[in-house]
Amino acid sequence: MKINFFFRNPKIGHSIHRVFRTLIVEISKSEKVQTHNVPNQGSMPLDVIINNIYSYKKRDKQAINHVTGHIHDVLMALQNTKTVLTIHDLVFLDNVKNPIKRFYKWLFWLKIPIKIADEVVCISNQTKESILKKMKTDKLTVIYNAIDPKFEQVLKPFNSAKPIVLHIGTGWNKNLDRTILALEGIPCHLRIIGKLNDNQLKLLNNHKIDFSNQYNLTDENIMVEYIKCDIVNFPSEYEGFGMPVIEGHKTGRVVVTSKIEPIIEVSANAVAYVDPSNIESIRLAYLKVIEDTDYRNSLIDLGIENAKRFSVETIAKQYLDLYQKLSEK
Repeated sequence: MKINFFFRNPKIGHSIHRVFRTLIVEISKSEKVQTHNVPNQGSMPLDVIINNIYSYKKRDKQAINHVTGHIHDVLMALQNTKTVLTIHDLVFLDNVKNPIKRFYKWLFWLKIPIKIADEVVCISNQTKESILKKMKTDKLTVIYNAIDPKFEQVLKPFNSAKPIVLHIGTGWNKNLDRTILALEGIPCHLRIIGKLNDNQLKLLNNHKIDFSNQYNLTDENIMVEYIKCDIVNFPSEYEGFGMPVIEGHKTGRVVVTSKIEPIIEVSANAVAYVDPSNIESIRLAYLKVIEDTDYRNSLIDLGIENAKRFSVETIAKQYLDLYQKLSEK
């Protein structure tokens, strides 16, 4: 069996590549694998045309052609082949206010791709339910993201006097502004991964937060950040999955995160939940995990157990079973 993976242009972001790179290593132990990155970054008509021409040339009628996410529209070039589409979230619809653009994306990123695909994978039940609210289909299967097996538990004494709070991501949904306000006056070091804008820098300085910042890290560098930290901070307002929760669990760190789906589904109550819209809720969670050793340790133990659900062996087997079923059709 051969699997032909199609990825978005890497310049858009590496998160999907990162998740599937872990899977591809495992899948390639038993199957033939080939990967392709589409040439254009955008989603306007010209980009769609160019990416579809590229995908048409790279398609393989003897293989399972798997579109890994974001470039859903290239399914149009893969008709009459065996196809799998992974949908990570519906942010491409949820964030669009212009009704014309919204219809365009609904049609070319959701309706048509799902109609063409033989199998559609959702990375959470939240994503599955969101799709079903927008269209009827019986093609949806939930398969979680896998955690890189390089992540492993590393014991570290918790620094209750001045914990390192690791915050990954500076985008609109990562809730850095409320994090800064919630940490004001709490002795800690805020370690921020992601490029800061001028407003975020001003907020950090105005509220006298002890912080450091870095971006464009390698996967190995990010693993080191988890090892060095005391608290993984992830009070997001919107997520398709929430991989930092699982990475924190696998490393053996206490996680503070939002009580929203799909994070509730992914975290399995092994975290300190917060209301991401409430600064006081976030602040109280920090104080609880810093001051209450038994509570903190219980969450860490639960998290280590929870991470086992997302092992690459488990997730790869689910994809392989799906490919096998499709190949036999």
